[in-house]
Amino acid sequence: MRRTRILTAVLALAAGLLAGTPPALAADSTAKVSLAADTYTWKNARIDGGGFVPGIVFNRKEKNLAYARTDIGGAYRWQESSKTWTPLLDSVGWNDWGHTGVVSLASDAVDPNRVYAAVGTYTNSWDPGNGAVLRSANRGASWQKTDLPFKLGGNMPGRGMGERLAVDPNKNSVLYLGAPSGKGLWRSTDSGVSWSQVANFPNVGNYQQDPSDTSGYASDNQGVVWVTFDESTGTSGSATRAIYVGVADLQNSVYRSMDAGATWTRLAGQPTGYLAHKGVLDAAGGYLYLSYSDKGGPYDGGKGQVWRYATATGTWTNISPVAEADTYYGFSGLTVDRQKPGTLMATAYSSWWPDTQIFRSTDSGATWTKAWDYSSYPNRANRYTMDVSSSPWLTWGANPSPPEQAPKLGWMTESLEIDPFNSNRMMYGTGATLYGTENLTNWDSGSQFTIKPMVRGLEETAVNDLASPPSGAPLLSALGDIGGFRHTDLTKVPSTMFTSPNFTTTTSLDFAETNPNTVVRVGNLDSGPHIAFSTDNGANWFAGTDPSGVSGGGTVAAAADGSRFVWSPDGTGVQYTTGFGSSWAASSGIPAGAIVESDRVDPRTFYGFKSGKFYVSSDGGATFTASSATGLPSGDSVRFKALPGVKGDVWLAGGASDGAYGLWHSTDAGTSWTKLSNVDQADTIGFGKAATGASYQTLYTSAKIGGVRGIFRSTDKGASWTRVNDDAHQWGWTGGAITGDPRVYGRVYISTNGRGVIYGDTSDTGGGGGTDPTDPPDPTPTGACAVTYKITNQWSGGFQADVQLSNTGSSAWTGWTLGWTFPNAQTISQTWNAESTQSGSTVTAKNVGWNANVAAGSSVSFGFTGSWSGTNGKPTAFKLGDQNCTVT
Repeated sequence: MRRTRILTAVLALAAGLLAGTPPALAADSTAKVSLAADTYTWKNARIDGGGFVPGIVFNRKEKNLAYARTDIGGAYRWQESSKTWTPLLDSVGWNDWGHTGVVSLASDAVDPNRVYAAVGTYTNSWDPGNGAVLRSANRGASWQKTDLPFKLGGNMPGRGMGERLAVDPNKNSVLYLGAPSGKGLWRSTDSGVSWSQVANFPNVGNYQQDPSDTSGYASDNQGVVWVTFDESTGTSGSATRAIYVGVADLQNSVYRSMDAGATWTRLAGQPTGYLAHKGVLDAAGGYLYLSYSDKGGPYDGGKGQVWRYATATGTWTNISPVAEADTYYGFSGLTVDRQKPGTLMATAYSSWWPDTQIFRSTDSGATWTKAWDYSSYPNRANRYTMDVSSSPWLTWGANPSPPEQAPKLGWMTESLEIDPFNSNRMMYGTGATLYGTENLTNWDSGSQFTIKPMVRGLEETAVNDLASPPSGAPLLSALGDIGGFRHTDLTKVPSTMFTSPNFTTTTSLDFAETNPNTVVRVGNLDSGPHIAFSTDNGANWFAGTDPSGVSGGGTVAAAADGSRFVWSPDGTGVQYTTGFGSSWAASSGIPAGAIVESDRVDPRTFYGFKSGKFYVSSDGGATFTASSATGLPSGDSVRFKALPGVKGDVWLAGGASDGAYGLWHSTDAGTSWTKLSNVDQADTIGFGKAATGASYQTLYTSAKIGGVRGIFRSTDKGASWTRVNDDAHQWGWTGGAITGDPRVYGRVYISTNGRGVIYGDTSDTGGGGGTDPTDPPDPTPTGACAVTYKITNQWSGGFQADVQLSNTGSSAWTGWTLGWTFPNAQTISQTWNAESTQSGSTVTAKNVGWNANVAAGSSVSFGFTGSWSGTNGKPTAFKLGDQNCTVT
C-alpha cells in the first residue's frame, strides 16, 4: 500500500471525525421518560485488526503479560491461553471519546498488576477535551483517571515514537510522561495519582511536521517523545538514578539525568539532524540503543540511522544496518533480546515500496541481516514465510509484480518487541494489523521463521456506515482505511474486503430494499472511480463511472427496487442515474453536499437533507423540492433513514447542543415532523425486526435519553426506551451509524470510531420470538468432563482466574455451558473467551462462537476478573449441562 494512499485516508478520517465530533451535552430533558434495562451480550463482527498498532509493551517481570496500544481504538491485554487480545477501554464514554486514543502504555515491572495508559486523541481543536493518565491495579480490568492540564495525541503525527510513559523499575511509585505541544516532561511520585511538570527539564521540543498547517494537526510540536530508565543504577525501593529522555528536536534529541531527575543534561556527542524515535536501554550490555529518522512518522521519513551509546564511557557508535546514503526511510521499531544481550532488531518503518524491512543483529549492531533481500532483482529471497489464513484480507486481493508481494511484510512498522522471556517470540505492529512469530531464532540458523497475524480480539476499524439486508449477508460495512466487508458469518473474518475497486475509505453504502442483491458503495481513492455496484449482495463488485468533478465518496442511495441511484459525492452536486452509473445527470432543487437516502417502498422517491432543510424527490432524483418543515437541526450532523415497508415513513436524528438536537419522525415523506419529547439527544437511527406482537419495527439509536448516554431500543415506536448497553460497554463515540437486524429480534449493529463493528444480542428471547437462522441452538454436550480452576492473580478486593474445561469423553462437543457456585459470594466483573452470567453466587459460562467445538481429548480455556471480600475460595464442583465434571 502506497504511502500517499494511507496518508490521504487518515487525513480524510481526521476531517470526518472533526465534522462528526460529538458536541457538548445540552441540559437534561425535563420530559418524563420510562427507561427499562436489558442484558445484552456484546461482540465484534470479526475483522481482526484493521488499524495502526504503534505500541507493544511486554512486562519485564511476569511472563506472557503484554499490552498493545492503538491510535484511536483503545488498549488491549494479551491472553496467552487463547492467543487473543482483550479490550481494556470499552468503558470510555461519549463525553470522553478522545480517551480511546492511546499515546502511550506502561506496565509496572515491580507490581505486574499495575498498568498505566496516557490517553487523548488530538492535540488540536478536533478533540475538545484534555488528555488523561489512566491507572489500573488489576491489569486494566478497571481504571482510575487523572485529568491532565493539556491535550495528548494518540492519533497525531509522531504517535509511533515512544514510549512517552514510563514507570521507574526500582521505585514504582515514580512515573514520567513526555508531553507534546511544548508542555515538557511530567512526573508523578504517587503511582500516577497526581502529576507535576519537571520544571528544570531543559527542552520541550520544537519539531513540527508542517509548521504551515493552520488546522494544528501537522503543526503541533511533537514534544517529549520517550523516557527510559537504566535499572542498573538503582536498587529496590530507591529511585533509579540514570534516566534517558528523547525530545522531538533535530539537533538536541537525547537528554539524561544521573541523579533521579534532579538535574538534566544533553548527551554530548550525539547525532544531529535526526529525531530519536526510540531509546532502548540494555542494562546487561551497558548500551542505550537509538533508532533515528529525519521525520516524526508514522508516514514520513526519508533518511535514518541506528546508534549505540555506551552508558559507562559515553562513546557513540553508528551501527546503522545500511549506509545513510542507501536509506530512503527512517528507523523506528527497536528491541533487544533480554535473554540474549547483544541481540537487537530494528525496522525501516517508512519503507513503503516495495515493502518494509526488518533488521537483526546478534553482535550489538556490529553486523546485521535483513528479513528479505534481492536474489536477482526484482526477485526476493525472504528469511520468513507469511501465513495470513486467519486474516486473509491482508493480501488486499492483490497480485502485485515483484519485488512487491502480497501480503506485505508491513508498513508503518514503528512497534517491534521481542518477548523478554522468550527469544523465539516477537511481535510487531503495522498500519493494518499486529504480526508475530514464535520461531524467531530460525533467523539465526538460516532457516525460515513463520510470521502470522497475532491480532485476534484486537479490532481497530473506524466505521462510517452499516447495512443489514433482509436477505443475503447479515452485515455490510463501510470502513475507513480498509474499505469494508461483507460478513456472511459474524464470528469469522471475511476472506477479503470490498475490491474492484478497493476504496481506501468507504463513506456510504446502500442496498435495494426489495432487491437486496443490488448494492452500491461510494468512497475515496487516490485515482480511479469513487462508486461501485454489486448484483450479488456485495460478494462481487464492478466500478461505475464518476460524474465530472467528483473528489470523494459522499453519500449514496439505491432505489427500493435497484433501478436507479442518487449520489451526493464530494466535489460536485447531487447526481442521479438509471441503471448502474454509466452516465449521470445533475439533480435540481437540492444543494451540493446534501445527505441522500431512498424511500424503502417507492423506487422513485428519494430524500435529502442539508443545513436544516429536508428535500424530497418523486421523480427518481431528477428534481427535489424543499419541505416547508421547520425546527430541524440547522447543521449537518444529521443521519436519517426511511422505514422499510412503509412509504413516506422517515426518522431523523442529529443536531447540536446550541440548537435543535434530538429525534424526529415523519409519516408524510418529510412534509411535517414530530420531535420525540422523551429523547434529549440522538445521533443515529436504525431499524430491526419487530418484537413479538408489535406492529412496528424495532428502533435503535445512539442517544441521550432520560439524562443517560447510551445505545437504546424501542419496540413501541419511541413511546418508551430500553438502554441495551451498560457503562462497561460504551466504546467512545458511536455516532456514525446503527442498524438492527431484520431477521433477528434484538440484534443491533453499532459503529465505533476505532473499535470496529460491535453487535449485541439480547437475552430477552421472549420479546421477539425470533432466532438467528445462522446460529442454531447449541446442543447439550455428552461425555465426561474435567475442570481446572486456577487463580492466576489476586490483589486487595480483586482477582483473576483461568478455567480449563477438558473433554474427557469419546465424542466431540459442538457447544458447551459450564456452571458453578462461588463459595464466598465472589462476583465476576469481566470475562474473556466465554460469555458469563451470574445470579447470586451461581455462575454460568457459555462458549463463544469460535470455541464451541471441542474434540474428544481436547480442552478449551477462558478467564475472568472478579471481586472478593474476606475469603477467595475456589469452587469445588462444576457441571457441564447436567453432568458433574471431575475437578483437577
